[in-house]
Amino acid sequence: MLFNVILFVLAAGALAASYHRDRQKTKKALAIAWKSFGNILPSMLGIIGLIGLMLALVPREIIAGLFGNNSPGGILLISLAGAVTLMPAFIAFPLAASLLQAGASVMAVAGFITTLLMVGIITAPLEIAYFGRKFTFWRNMIGFILALLIGAVMGVFLR
Repeated sequence: MLFNVILFVLAAGALAASYHRDRQKTKKALAIAWKSFGNILPSMLGIIGLIGLMLALVPREIIAGLFGNNSPGGILLISLAGAVTLMPAFIAFPLAASLLQAGASVMAVAGFITTLLMVGIITAPLEIAYFGRKFTFWRNMIGFILALLIGAVMGVFLR
């Protein structure tokens, strides 16, 4: 909580300094930021709504049964879900907390978050256009394997 307050105070101070230095540029930057926020808000609300709906409709027993006993199949399944999901981290971390509260194991949730952030199946076509098919394949394959290893290590240390 205190960290958030400090960040808000620093951001407000930086905004005030920017406004004092050049009012027009600051107003223009705020207008651009507001427009960007308006553009991203519908998709973010949709993602949050879908996650909330999924957590409300899927009983805790199913989540705990699939992902709660450190079974290799459950960890692989949730890691694959992370690999094909495109979600910003600020939504993924609260989802991870909800999964933990619903009975998922630390290892499974760590695998999900790590693959979510390290593997990009959805963004692969764009990556292929810039870096090539071979590079994209190996980056995602190595990222997936490392994500599973990271999940396993975190599961051991954070029990």
